[in-house]
Amino acid sequence: MLRIRLSRRGAIHRPFYRFVVSDSRKVPTATAVDTLGYYDPTKKPVLFEFDIARAEEWIKKGAVPSERVRAFMQRARKKGA
Repeated sequence: MLRIRLSRRGAIHRPFYRFVVSDSRKVPTATAVDTLGYYDPTKKPVLFEFDIARAEEWIKKGAVPSERVRAFMQRARKKGA
């Protein structure tokens, strides 16, 4: 089953996340099927970019977003409106 989730990147104490579509049976840092955006909580203001259109396509194909990603999807919709 495919999941849309966050994949942590970056160094110790300097987290950087990517929104990825990957197999739910593998670890989040495994090779991703597709990258949908990024989230950098260390910058002020917080940087994040999320491709809502591609995420909707993956959801139609059966991918399930995690709870955290669902919250970012709502935030991205508000940002785009």
